[in-house]
Amino acid sequence: MAEADPGDIARARLDREGRLLSADPKLLALNARAGGAIGRLLALPQVATLAKLAARLEIPVSRPAIAGDSEHDFDLWIDAQPVPEGVALEVSGWKPLPPRMPAFPDIGEMDAIGDWSWQTDAQLRLVSLSLDGDVPFDASRLIGRPLTRVFALEEEDDGSLPILAATAAGADFDGQRAIVRDTGAAVLLSASALRDRRDRLTGYVGRAVRAPDSGDERLPPVIGADFAERLGRALRRPLSRIVANADSISARSEGPLRADYVDYASDIASAGRHLLGLIDDLADLEAIERADFRAEQEPVDLADIARRAAGLLAVRASDRGIRIDRPGAEEAMPAIGDFRRVLQILVNLIGNAVRYTPEGGMVWIRTEREGDLATVIVADQGRGIAASDHARVFEKFERIDPSEPGGSGLGLYIARRLARAMGGDISIDSAPGQGARFALTLPARD
Repeated sequence: MAEADPGDIARARLDREGRLLSADPKLLALNARAGGAIGRLLALPQVATLAKLAARLEIPVSRPAIAGDSEHDFDLWIDAQPVPEGVALEVSGWKPLPPRMPAFPDIGEMDAIGDWSWQTDAQLRLVSLSLDGDVPFDASRLIGRPLTRVFALEEEDDGSLPILAATAAGADFDGQRAIVRDTGAAVLLSASALRDRRDRLTGYVGRAVRAPDSGDERLPPVIGADFAERLGRALRRPLSRIVANADSISARSEGPLRADYVDYASDIASAGRHLLGLIDDLADLEAIERADFRAEQEPVDLADIARRAAGLLAVRASDRGIRIDRPGAEEAMPAIGDFRRVLQILVNLIGNAVRYTPEGGMVWIRTEREGDLATVIVADQGRGIAASDHARVFEKFERIDPSEPGGSGLGLYIARRLARAMGGDISIDSAPGQGARFALTLPARD
């Protein structure tokens, strides 16, 4: 079959149930070879999933997709627009792909999990999820939810998360350890980055395979220097299952439930997430307080990292109607530091700003240079912090108002320790009723 012209656009209309009403010849022919026809459900799964997502959210959706027949796959760009009678599609790109998916590590049989494939957008929200084998949940309900609703991510021995580093850099990743929340099964995630016609990251297409047997993960009886790491290994899996099951109950996924039971389940899930966050903080705390702890010293762009950190928190902010005003795409602020640790600091600062900004408010991120210092400023519209409490917010396990929902009281302590390990610092400028402005400074570079 002749290769399609990448500039061609094929249009189609679907009704509210996803049945094909009309289509241009190219798309109609591809759908027919995949077993579809006019008046039947669209036979191109990824395209149909994006159409359903646009219809359900009632907003336009523009994302990449892969579709094909038994012999050919095409890298497509899908524009799905809700219309009164259903969804209008524009399909462009039509780039022929090598046979099937990219190669992934051969880790063995999936056993009870089966062979799982998934695709996300750039914010790691699921746009498709294909499950093989018996699973205790409905995959269709997870479309549009974060990938972490299915998989609880686990850190490497050095505290890193391959998926986080890859997302920040827009790169492929493999070997990301995770736990399937609803079953407790250990898996490894691998994925290839997807890009649009302007070479921007638009998401990931990947697989999950069962991890090799890791043996007995019970906590050893002797408490040593790696106590937090071993505590995390022992607690992460059961806590992840508790959170997942509590979320399932609070969502009434198994049917109607009394309102007070739903509230109990939500409280359980919230407490479980708090404990998981505390485990992560304890692991970081243990690392930074070691005498041999060192941060990398490499060229970084603070404006670029700020944009990436804001992108990682975009869904959380959107859920509360908060806008994050990040540095422009053309803005740069060269500095010296550890990319992964700078990203960790900014995720913490921006996450705090989103948490304390009222619904419908705004978080500002600005960069500036003064002499030999490069600075990122994160400002919120929260209630502000009295001058007498400025030093306290950076102390270990300190929280200004313990009654407010929040973290462990370690985030800012860890962030400042990391900043100082890179030759920089974090400062605060705030007053009651005036919000808070946190400034991360690092050595500048020309």
